[in-house]
Amino acid sequence: MGNFVKVGMADYKIARAPNKLITTGLGSCIGICLCDTRSRIGAMAHIMLPSGELSRGHTHNQAKFADTALEMVLGELNKDGINANRLIAKIAGGAQMFKFLGESDIMKIGLRNVQAVEENLKKHNIKMVAKDVGGNVGRTIVFDPATGELLIKTLGDGERVI
Repeated sequence: MGNFVKVGMADYKIARAPNKLITTGLGSCIGICLCDTRSRIGAMAHIMLPSGELSRGHTHNQAKFADTALEMVLGELNKDGINANRLIAKIAGGAQMFKFLGESDIMKIGLRNVQAVEENLKKHNIKMVAKDVGGNVGRTIVFDPATGELLIKTLGDGERVI
């Protein structure tokens, strides 16, 4: 049956099937799910911000940023003999949870997170096969490394699998 491996905010975890990865509270945050279907190993990162560039050299949690979290996850997967070119990615989140006067792009953190995740996946030659991003509702996601299926639960919109 397997267990659920909980991924907190600004956190990442690796799981082997039959275990599944779960994270809750994805608003403007992004859940990045990576899977190597041959080995049935998956990873999930729950990132909060687009870039760790300004925090380099500080003791901040590097798992909260799209760029550094992905590097950390790929490093862990590499220890298991998994190369980035064997991975597929699915992402969810990036909602615009609040309305701001003026609607400047700097305040659109969800959109900026989506763009940063997509750019970093492309930089590492990881193929993104599905995404469920944007909108203005929070998400809970469950990722199954055995199948690569990503279950998305949203309040009011129900559940669906990508």
